[in-house]
Amino acid sequence: MTATTGAAQSAQPERPGRKDGVCSEFTVFTRIKPGHADALREDLAALADATADDEARAALRQIGTLHDARHVIFDNDTRFMFASVFDGSWDTYIDDFAKTVVGARFDKVFSHTEGFPGVADPGVKDWFVSQQEPAGVFVSSYPDLTVQQIWKDQRVDKAFQEVLDTPEFRTALDSPANAELLATPAFQKLLEEAAA
Repeated sequence: MTATTGAAQSAQPERPGRKDGVCSEFTVFTRIKPGHADALREDLAALADATADDEARAALRQIGTLHDARHVIFDNDTRFMFASVFDGSWDTYIDDFAKTVVGARFDKVFSHTEGFPGVADPGVKDWFVSQQEPAGVFVSSYPDLTVQQIWKDQRVDKAFQEVLDTPEFRTALDSPANAELLATPAFQKLLEEAAA
């Protein structure tokens, strides 16, 4: 696990959840209102469909800190879990979701759970804290990469792969004028990584 060092003190109280590098985990366990499991299941199916739409994807890009999220109904339809991994502060993460279309969709899903005040309610953070349980262990495969960095890496990789596929690049590789550059360990490593 990576320890956070040199971080400025937050004006907010410390929030539950473990960190690994820039990534934090958020896991909430709630009670489903009696008789609401089927409606929750329907709203989760609608959420899954909506997550694929352009508006939801644009909202997730606008938020720009969510690595992944899961919703699970368990204990014979009596309990509900939401778990996610995100970058940045816990408070900013909750605030950012409330400002987008995702907040309205969360309101609909969490309305089936006991005591949920609504994502725009000033007490929603206290409610989440009261339902949150930190992971016993949390490990990220890429603890030093934010969502923004991963998206940038994907864009750079796509552009680089497009360059590699051009006839002009292949011709440049074969040119004796570039032999010295091509022989450098750094360039060889780049080509090896690109071929992997």
